Amino acid sequence: MTDTAHATSVPDWVLKFMDAIDTLDFDEGFAPLTEDTDMFFGTAHIHGAEDIKAFFVKIDEPLIIRHEVLEFWAAGDGVRLLRGEATMAKKSEPDQVVRAPFMHIFYLDREEPVRVRALRVTAGPLQTDAVM
Repeated sequence: MTDTAHATSVPDWVLKFMDAIDTLDFDEGFAPLTEDTDMFFGTAHIHGAEDIKAFFVKIDEPLIIRHEVLEFWAAGDGVRLLRGEATMAKKSEPDQVVRAPFMHIFYLDREEPVRVRALRVTAGPLQTDAVM
């Protein structure tokens, strides 16, 4: 049997997750993550909700950033695909705005309540000199 992905409306938990990354206010938005969640961001492997929070603080705190979800798909076996675009600028240079495409693949342990087993993130291409 072959599962195919299908476009679907963006669930509230995904919008809250994106907002948590933008605001660095993780309470409700990071509720789907657990101590056992693994995140792979490019070549980085981060394990557990608290370390994932710390990772986002490290990379996003110096930035004004907004993540926009452009497309969302559900695939079989708890796999969710998200394509979006991040708009960002250094807080010290707010007029130098950079946009970067990103893709998130969520692997869910369960859907009610949502629990994320693993998250894979790719971002870019990005002119890193502009924001790093």
